[in-house]
Amino acid sequence: MRKTVVFVAAAVIGATALAAPATAQSGSPAAPAPAGSVQLNVNTAINQSLVDKYVRDAPNVALAKCEGASPKFASPVLDFANYTPGPFMGADANISADATLKPGTAAGEYPLTVTCGGQTYTTKFTVPAAQVAKVPSGAAKAGDGSMAG
Repeated sequence: MRKTVVFVAAAVIGATALAAPATAQSGSPAAPAPAGSVQLNVNTAINQSLVDKYVRDAPNVALAKCEGASPKFASPVLDFANYTPGPFMGADANISADATLKPGTAAGEYPLTVTCGGQTYTTKFTVPAAQVAKVPSGAAKAGDGSMAG
């Protein structure tokens, strides 16, 4: 099945939060708990800078924490497939989907939203510039190994 993919990046971001009632013990209001969130990718032990960054030539995963029926991810530059319910290790999320970049997308910052149960949560993610895939003409070339000893 899918989800054997190691989550390559992720983050936080709740666009809305519900105010929690004041606690009787402390007399001060409790910190508001986010009602939901959306992010692109999850940080790993090796790379802590993956959240809300598209990674070219690697699997990318949209993750969300939300309540309600039929969660749906949306972005002007991403296509989504393989919606999978959570929970997920390393991410406060209960739904995910594979995210693929639409061909011809330029480097920049783009929105990512999830809508579920009448609520919408939004974040922004970055797309890096594409790497040069062709060796420039006139570049040094490695040998074929025939001189190796």
